[in-house]
Amino acid sequence: MSQTVVGIFDTAAEAQNAAQQLQAAGFSLDSVDVSNRGSQSASSSDSSNYTNTSGTATEGVADAAGRTGDGISNFFSNLFGGDEYDDTHRYSHVARSAGSIVTVHAHSAENAQRAAEILDAAGAINVDERASQSGYQSTGGQAYTGATTADTGDTMSAKVIEENLQVGKRVEQTGGARLRSRIVERPVEASVRLREEHVTVQRNPVNRPATEADFNTFREGDIEVTESAERAVVGKEARVVEEVTLGKEVTEREETIHDTVRKTEVDVERIEGTTGTTGTTGTTGTAYDADDLNTRR
Repeated sequence: MSQTVVGIFDTAAEAQNAAQQLQAAGFSLDSVDVSNRGSQSASSSDSSNYTNTSGTATEGVADAAGRTGDGISNFFSNLFGGDEYDDTHRYSHVARSAGSIVTVHAHSAENAQRAAEILDAAGAINVDERASQSGYQSTGGQAYTGATTADTGDTMSAKVIEENLQVGKRVEQTGGARLRSRIVERPVEASVRLREEHVTVQRNPVNRPATEADFNTFREGDIEVTESAERAVVGKEARVVEEVTLGKEVTEREETIHDTVRKTEVDVERIEGTTGTTGTTGTTGTAYDADDLNTRR
């Protein structure tokens, strides 16, 4: 599907500069036509005589002029789809007072947009402003309502877009456990048996004759007997009585996701034939949407 982009310039130098910018942007010169108004035509009453100075095979205004007496009117008539449109007369009026016209045949809407931006940056004329300044009076014709793109092939297509549900997984923290140890005290008691010694004094009356052994002990001296007792001794021993361990176990569950997806549905409706034609949408600088003529230059 191709589109025709047209830029109208005051001078041939501006038009050539625009063509060079198009070439630098990757447009083939075979798809770019530069038409300059002849020097003799500039002073004559018929200013529709343009000369193709680009030497390309791309059809532009100059090629249309070779077939008809008024190449400009014929060119824009073909572009907009007929002479009944006011746009055809307005663009023809502005082109007759301009110096050059650059025609670009783009093979896609993206290339047409790029070409329009390049022509605009190169100084293409704002058609509506120039028409108003030059005293153009509307012919009362219809506003052009043709397609924004011209189909130069046999088929047109509409893209069908369908959404697919894609379910993934992500890890989130849902909880956990923490171990904290602290020291506490509690009272305890234990029983133990303790032994104590006590000295006792016992006197017994005796009446017998003293013996030799008695005479051996018959002297001054001390006899000492000591007492002893057991006391409770407290000691502590630390023993490991329990181990607390933190671990994880993994369980799995199945969850069903419910959502909606969108899809483009294309309805085909037959249109009854008409006598009119859908012309190629032309542009004069920045825009190539024929339904928005106020943005054209």
